[in-house]
Amino acid sequence: MRTHTHILELMSLWQGALQKLQVFLVETKSQFSSAALFYFCFVPSPACKDLVAATRDRKLNTFIQISVVHPAEHILTRYSSTEIVEGTRDPLFLTGVTFPPEYPIYEETKIKLTVYDVKDKSQDTVSRSFLGCTTFRVGDLVKSKEQQLTLTLRTSDGGKTVGTIEVNLVKMGELEDGETDHITTDTQDQKCALVRECTATEGISGKDNLPSLNAVLKNPICKLYRFPTSDNKWMRIREQMAETTLSFHVPKELINLHIKEDMRRNQELKDLGELAPHWDNMRRSVIAHCDQMLSMYQDTLAELGKHTGSSFKSSCSKGEKTLEFIPINLHLQRMHVHSPRLKDALYDVITVGAPAAHFQGFKNGGLRKLLSKFEAERRNTGYQCIYYSPENTAKAKEVLSNINHLQPLISSHADLLLNSASQHSPDSLKNSLKMLSEKTELFVHAFKDQLVRSALLALYTARPGCVLKKPAVPRNTAEEGDDLQHQDHPSQIKRQDSIPHHSEYDEEEWDRVWANVGKSLNCVIAMVDRLLEKDNISHIKEGENDPSCALDFGDWYEQLYPLVITLKDCMGEVVTRAKQSMAFVLLQELACGLPQCLMLTLRRDIVFSQALAGLVCGFIIKLHTGLHDQGFLQQLHTVGLLVQYEGLLSTYSEEAGMLEDMAVGISDLQKVMFKVIEAKSEDFLPIITGRREHYIIEVQLPAKMFELLPQEIKEGKLLRMYPVLFNVGINEQQTLAERFGDTTLQENINQENLELLKEYYKLFTEKMPPDCLPHFQEQNDLKGLLENLHQNIQAKKRKNVEIMWLAATICRKLNGVRFTCCKSAKDRTSMSVTLEQCSILRDEHQLHKDFFIRALDCMRREGCRIENVLKNVKCRKYAFNMIQLMAFPKYYRPPEGTYGKADT
Repeated sequence: MRTHTHILELMSLWQGALQKLQVFLVETKSQFSSAALFYFCFVPSPACKDLVAATRDRKLNTFIQISVVHPAEHILTRYSSTEIVEGTRDPLFLTGVTFPPEYPIYEETKIKLTVYDVKDKSQDTVSRSFLGCTTFRVGDLVKSKEQQLTLTLRTSDGGKTVGTIEVNLVKMGELEDGETDHITTDTQDQKCALVRECTATEGISGKDNLPSLNAVLKNPICKLYRFPTSDNKWMRIREQMAETTLSFHVPKELINLHIKEDMRRNQELKDLGELAPHWDNMRRSVIAHCDQMLSMYQDTLAELGKHTGSSFKSSCSKGEKTLEFIPINLHLQRMHVHSPRLKDALYDVITVGAPAAHFQGFKNGGLRKLLSKFEAERRNTGYQCIYYSPENTAKAKEVLSNINHLQPLISSHADLLLNSASQHSPDSLKNSLKMLSEKTELFVHAFKDQLVRSALLALYTARPGCVLKKPAVPRNTAEEGDDLQHQDHPSQIKRQDSIPHHSEYDEEEWDRVWANVGKSLNCVIAMVDRLLEKDNISHIKEGENDPSCALDFGDWYEQLYPLVITLKDCMGEVVTRAKQSMAFVLLQELACGLPQCLMLTLRRDIVFSQALAGLVCGFIIKLHTGLHDQGFLQQLHTVGLLVQYEGLLSTYSEEAGMLEDMAVGISDLQKVMFKVIEAKSEDFLPIITGRREHYIIEVQLPAKMFELLPQEIKEGKLLRMYPVLFNVGINEQQTLAERFGDTTLQENINQENLELLKEYYKLFTEKMPPDCLPHFQEQNDLKGLLENLHQNIQAKKRKNVEIMWLAATICRKLNGVRFTCCKSAKDRTSMSVTLEQCSILRDEHQLHKDFFIRALDCMRREGCRIENVLKNVKCRKYAFNMIQLMAFPKYYRPPEGTYGKADT
């Protein structure tokens, strides 16, 4: 009984303690609420002083581990660490540690700094020994007079002093001591800074951009560094990395469009009408295969709809079928530089795994090879069907798309015309007629194509009971005979140079059918002119008090109605014939290559989906950062946007297939155009419309941001993309390819894309003023860079990474969007991104030459990219081994202790 009472008393005391703790947390959070909304970052400058080593003559290799003690838990949690500084008792730390805004930081939060001496960093587990530690409360730092604390490092028992460390609270973009913030060898001035930083997305583009960017960017990671400049100042660098919701949003939108397009195509095949047995069996087979593919797309969309959790696809999931449309490891990588002498600058790179169909595999190569092989086989073995060139099948899809787009518009404008007539409104009648005329003329123009004429003849010969006679010479052999081959019956294995001509088929009939549309439109126009003329005369006579003005000229609606109905009927006849003929063309395309044709379409859709998700992310980020740059906005709607992809794939084994997939996927981005619209709701995600041959991405901006755009963009001008790809393999597999294999694929890709880059530059110089670039001399710089790039590509030098550096520099100078890709965007991509960032700091922001390698090691050891590795494979190790790294170019090798066995 006494035990029970004791338990109740303990429970009561515990509940009371919990209530007091909750009140305390609420009070401390309200007192320090701003802190919980901001990043807190240790920006290590010269951090430690007079460290004591176990052996006097031994030089120390030290780093600081940062741990957190939360007031409610009293549990020590390891959070992060600095880089390792070698060979000194007064280490100069460059790496910072940040706490994101959602991390619970309060006044009572304690932060522990532990200094370790590293004995062997080359092992899988770094061998280290404890030197000293210190602890401080965040509130003590914030409330201190100068927001600075001087702390003593002690041994674990709290007794012996082993050195000192200073902690400062500063803001990114501010110097602690103004102009006196010099680097000095005086150890008394050495300190470590605790930085109060804004949220990641706010830091990216300001508060006004938060709603639209928050819809796109998720789970940001922020790292801060402070590096010395060549004139002994400090520059501050904020490195950021964020996932994007577009990794899943874009593929789901795209698959949904594929489903609608394929359902419409299948219905069009069914609507072909009655066909002879051979052709009907062919149609049945095609529809059966198409239905299977359609079902697969529907299942994939349903599976993606169930996905929850992170908004990126890890490198370990690249072979999963349900995720094959999703880009691998897609992230925004950003570097924000604040220099004491120069203007703040932002540098963005989109990192993503090479767009490739990993689940489909690369046993027979990638899309570049497979498409070429398929087209050759289809041309040579299509005796059971009619061969149409890829250009003609693309034209057929375009005609069908025009039909589906224009027919409803014409019908709508015709109804508006009749409505204007019933209201007896002259101005409305004129406007309705103008719109009807424009759309009808576009409609008629869409069918003035030899392909439609020849396909109608082919379809006629495929009808039941068609009696074929001796083939006649086609009206235009160059247009018809060269592209068309036909087997008149499956039992006769022979080829003919053109489609057989049937004596009862009138080739002029098609001309008369679509010409009737134009004639009926002319009748409508003539009637409207007559009605408006009589209406005008009536008003004149009315003004002159002429008694004849009372004459009744009849009801406008009644006079126009039969003419409009005739126009619709004529248009309907054209639509029926054109739809069937173009559907017949597509039937041949599918029938000639089942099932390879559909499998290649699937593969291409997968690769394109991955590429498009990255492109949309890159465009949106670039648009946000360039909203106040009038030169960029003019370039965007006048010339278009350069999109440069850096590939690090080898041309050996499976990676050669990945590169082939990637090359086709990036080339297909040329059929994408962007349009910027004003958001009408809080949903800022982009809207995708179109079909496989042409997509429009509508990017939504809040009203305040939309108003900043040039009038041309606000009026809906479509913005063109110019994607280019340059690839240089850098790993040990590329060594094998160069010595025993073939590098032709890489050489051809680089040469082809150099020509595309030159075309963009030519267009840029023709349409943009010479002073539109950030620096007036950029034009001459660009000419020299392009020539240098040309020479390096022609040189065919092994692992010539100069190609990558030149292409990236040209892209940045032309306001382009940068992408860096390897197999998984995790290891080689990390080496390239960090090298690019440090090269920019050296070349553009005067990074001290003696600190280039140290800055590079800092970013690779403790920066955003090692966090990317951890996100993907749950291990802080780049997936390299020593033998592999021997094949890498010098500056692409990570620091010791950061690589080892890991999943890729």
